Amino acid sequence: MKNKTVLKNGFLIFLGIALFFLAMDLLGLASKNYLRLLNAFIVLYGINKTIKDNYLKGKTDHFKNFFSGFVTGVLGVFLGIIGLIFFIYLKGGEVYLNTLSDTFFFVGKVSIIQYCGVLFFEGVASSLIGTFVLMQLHNEVPLSHKY
Repeated sequence: MKNKTVLKNGFLIFLGIALFFLAMDLLGLASKNYLRLLNAFIVLYGINKTIKDNYLKGKTDHFKNFFSGFVTGVLGVFLGIIGLIFFIYLKGGEVYLNTLSDTFFFVGKVSIIQYCGVLFFEGVASSLIGTFVLMQLHNEVPLSHKY
């Protein structure tokens, strides 16, 4: 991949999500589902940073900026899921997963792969929607007033 901005911001998303969930786990808040929604802001921040950096570099092609933002979000989510898999196994595997999976998304017993697969597809969908919304916001600002 040629775009270092995408890689850098995708890794930034991963770090943000990892630190956020580690802090929630350390504080005993991992079971609070409503706090998990805050990770969307971390993903949106990384996507927005990529789009903004592209505009600052003079890249104004709408589709290329959209694609860069989307790939940034998917990369961050993918790395986050890989980190989650390792974290679940470090914390006890299926036993720890049972404490996480007691949410409105999952009913009954699920495997680690099922749990992370659903979270990955939810993250990809969120990245797509978030990128679309952010691109609309960036297109609303006249070029003479950007950044």
